[in-house]
Amino acid sequence: MPRIAPLAPPYPDDVQGHFDAIMRGAPPLVLFRTLAKSPRAWAKFRGGSLLDRGPLSLRDRELVIDRTCALAGAEYEWGVHITAFAAAAKLTPDEIAATVHGGSAAPVWSPAERALLAAAEALHNRAALDDPEFAALRAHYDEDQVLEVLLLCGFYRTVAYVCRGLDLPLEPGGARFPRAA
Repeated sequence: MPRIAPLAPPYPDDVQGHFDAIMRGAPPLVLFRTLAKSPRAWAKFRGGSLLDRGPLSLRDRELVIDRTCALAGAEYEWGVHITAFAAAAKLTPDEIAATVHGGSAAPVWSPAERALLAAAEALHNRAALDDPEFAALRAHYDEDQVLEVLLLCGFYRTVAYVCRGLDLPLEPGGARFPRAA
């Protein structure tokens, strides 16, 4: 039994319009249907969601999101992103596994990707970047991109709280955390 039952179809016209815009023809996610039960929560989520194209490449964006979700134990959201974006982001199976096990220390990353993942790890562990971590990011990313990294980490940590706090069931067909090697 869900902690908060997701919205069931037929959806109100405005909510259906949001689902159509975000999901592009696919059924809406349990997360979206649950948040849409509260007009305020749904509006706040959409307003801060960073679902648009930002200053990072799709690959960099997904690495930040995937590592943040993995660190927070948010298999639901990690699985949604791996299923929806890993192929387009050209993530290999070893890289996907390293977003969960190994993180920035895994040998599969470029120096720029290592800096991204280290930033996600530092923000998760300490809610801060030290000078070397910030310098590593700035060696590869401009100010807008660094701000995007910070916002993505914070937003997806919030998403992790929602998913785990509600104990959302994993999406059918969604990726699962890989086993440790």
